[in-house]
Amino acid sequence: MKRQYSLKKNEDFQNVFKHGKSVANRQFVVYQLVGDEKASIRFGLSVSKKIGNAVMRNRIKRLMKEILRELSPEMYQNRDIVIIARKPTADMDYYQMKKSLTHVMKVAKLFRKKSHV
Repeated sequence: MKRQYSLKKNEDFQNVFKHGKSVANRQFVVYQLVGDEKASIRFGLSVSKKIGNAVMRNRIKRLMKEILRELSPEMYQNRDIVIIARKPTADMDYYQMKKSLTHVMKVAKLFRKKSHV
């Protein structure tokens, strides 16, 4: 994921939390905030220290970034999205995580096409 597509500043995260809408399942919480039409999609990832040590947290973030890299072309582009990983993600492999993240993003109505897998 390129730097321009990521949320880095605390004020950006707080803006999404304060003004955005959230959807959750057992593994992830997804906050989204609609921006202006010309803006590109930006992601912020959060993995709590409660989930595990730094190695585990970074592994989860790497998997999430790869999944988002695959899914982002099919998503609405004018969004700021914050994804928070919950405790069960520590025990998930790539395919389980992709299935769960795709599900919660479908519920949040982030995909442009109705025929997404």
